[in-house]
Amino acid sequence: MRILVTGYKGFIASNMVKALEGHNVGLYEWGEPYPDVRGYNWVVHMGAISSTTEKDMNKLIAQNYESSVDLYNDCCKYGVNFQFSSSASVYGKSSEFKETSIVNPQSPYAWTKYMVEGYIKRNPSNKIIAQCFRYFNVYGPGEDHKGNQASPFHQFKKQAEETGCVKVFENSDKYLRDFIHVDEVIKTHMKFFNVSESGIWNLGTGKTMSFLDVAKKFSQNIIEIPMPDILKSSYQKYTCADMTKMKNMEII
Repeated sequence: MRILVTGYKGFIASNMVKALEGHNVGLYEWGEPYPDVRGYNWVVHMGAISSTTEKDMNKLIAQNYESSVDLYNDCCKYGVNFQFSSSASVYGKSSEFKETSIVNPQSPYAWTKYMVEGYIKRNPSNKIIAQCFRYFNVYGPGEDHKGNQASPFHQFKKQAEETGCVKVFENSDKYLRDFIHVDEVIKTHMKFFNVSESGIWNLGTGKTMSFLDVAKKFSQNIIEIPMPDILKSSYQKYTCADMTKMKNMEII
């Protein structure tokens, strides 16, 4: 199978490339010559500015929205199936996380993801399969370059190794997230190569863990710190994927 993976230098996409060993894999990263999608079976579009605190709308629109729309339109034109990495951040400060739930993006990043979903939904093609996956909190190997945008699993492990303690935000026992290992994300993408259905799917575990419990995996020396002002307005205190739709397909 011929598969084009975008954002291949990033955390999730780099793991995807490793998993696709044995396939004919093309690679594209922002800033490189724009890819020709002709001849591919799938485009797995994982490339994006992933920082939830990025405020430069021109950058976000260009890299996250316009480039995604361009790739999708090319796939429609040349009959290439399309997978898009969306985000659970589109739900915002919600308590219900079904694919049919009302969304409320709280950050520019989340809005660009929702805008791409909306474009695909408004412009369907009978030539291709278009699948969008709303990632919940992904963690695993390959996060080193993400800095403060890395998962708490990565950040807390690094803190414990370097300082012997872990810093968490105040009230972190009440911040519950759905954490999913990157290997499970990649397995799902690959299983969906054999699914002839277009749509949007949550990609999480359907279970939660508090930030405090994650910290305790790496150290019992826990220090509470105030949450930075830049995070307060958009911070999701609770996420839990409703996995009913995917489970009904017997994908997981």
